[in-house]
Amino acid sequence: MATRSKISRILSATTSTVFSSSSPSFNPIRKSPTFFASGSGHPYSTAASPEVGSDANGLWWKDYEDYRRSLYGGKITHTALFVDAVGTLLVPAQPTAQIYREIGEKYGVKYSEDEILSRYRWAYGQPWGRSRLSTTEKGKLGPFWITEVDNQHPLNVFYTVKLFAFEVWKYVDDGRPFWQYIVTSSTGCSDAQYFEELYNYFMTEKAWKLCDPNAGKVFQALRKAGVKVAIVSNFDTRLKPLLQALNCEHWFDAVAVSAEVAAEKPNPMIFLKACDLLGVEPEDVVHVGDDRRNDIWGARDAGCDAWLWGSDVHSFKEVLAL
Repeated sequence: MATRSKISRILSATTSTVFSSSSPSFNPIRKSPTFFASGSGHPYSTAASPEVGSDANGLWWKDYEDYRRSLYGGKITHTALFVDAVGTLLVPAQPTAQIYREIGEKYGVKYSEDEILSRYRWAYGQPWGRSRLSTTEKGKLGPFWITEVDNQHPLNVFYTVKLFAFEVWKYVDDGRPFWQYIVTSSTGCSDAQYFEELYNYFMTEKAWKLCDPNAGKVFQALRKAGVKVAIVSNFDTRLKPLLQALNCEHWFDAVAVSAEVAAEKPNPMIFLKACDLLGVEPEDVVHVGDDRRNDIWGARDAGCDAWLWGSDVHSFKEVLAL
């Protein structure tokens, strides 16, 4: 990108002491289904899909960047960073189908890991209608945003349509009803003790690892330089305790969790709520996430910039250079 953001300008000196040229490069991990790992951890992650609206010459990105510059006087300046949780900041430490099977053996689960994965994908893809509505009054119609791509346009222009429809959440409060449905569908086991053991396991530090081992150093350097950092995640209420268990909650100025802010990505309201928490405007923000629909289109619908993890950037150190 020709224009360097404030994030990279103010840290060019700082990070030279944090990272060395001999640091190992980060090999991005394609996100697999995370079962109790909430967030955008479904089996249809767009990070592994073809580049929508792009070509070998980066025509789509250049068009979007030019559009952003036209809005803000030729400059793109970021003073805040939003980060997705599952698939961007964190990934499961072990294959989740393996955990389902290993813990489930003593409860009579007979399915193989491949069978569990297949059944999980089917269950996750079904409409979920047991959650409360994303409205101020249950039963009312509320605004809902969808983003589409015009494949007939030579630049594959994105456009956003605001519909008045019901938006149904998966991750309400602790998310138990949704995850009980998922685990029963995936394993055929409805044992309450099995569910609780799995549910609690994914709230422990042993269940997760960082996608980028240098994440903490980057975030701490950013905050020291005056850049605000927040997590924006589709997750239930276990996220904040999980961050504490991983000893990384102090890396962030705010955490916007869908279960608490009453909106799930790609609804732009969750991004706007995060802006309110940090006291910044959407145009001051760049969001990094691994799901094209939830993270990229959702953030841009809110007026933020957005970079796709595993495509636009592969490590948080790279964020500083864009």
